[in-house]
Amino acid sequence: MQTPQTSVPTCLHYTVKLSSSKMVKIGINGFGRIGRLVTRAAALKGNLEVVAINDPFISLDYMVYMFKYDSTHGRFKCGEVKAEGGKLIIGNMSISVFQERDPANIKWGEAGAEYVVESTGVFTTIDKASAHLKGGAKRVVISAPSADAPMFVMGVNENKYDKSMKIVR
Repeated sequence: MQTPQTSVPTCLHYTVKLSSSKMVKIGINGFGRIGRLVTRAAALKGNLEVVAINDPFISLDYMVYMFKYDSTHGRFKCGEVKAEGGKLIIGNMSISVFQERDPANIKWGEAGAEYVVESTGVFTTIDKASAHLKGGAKRVVISAPSADAPMFVMGVNENKYDKSMKIVR
């Protein structure tokens, strides 16, 4: 009789600290389901670092709770999750937290975010998502359907991506 294997998450971010030059630094606008999944992926993969999260409707303490005890993925077991000094701490990641309603006012550049994941479902056009660029982001990835931003799917059309594009989905 074989022993059932349990799925243990690989916690690269906590066991191996990659040099900052290899890390892609991202900001997340909206800490709902998609925002938390992107944060979890960053924590588990080790090649992404979440440096800032913006959500005007969720307090820092509730961010800690929701990330720690995910109703779909269960308890986060790859390091400590806490609030400290106004930041969200997840293992080795120290994440600046903003509560801005206008994306143009989010200080992505000061926080070190090069890419922003727009996961609110609100700023889904190129015009609206470009407000993140005013805060210092270099690129924006929209997670929801967009009326005018180009969409790329790995294995389908990723070869059509052009590095000059600032906003994609």
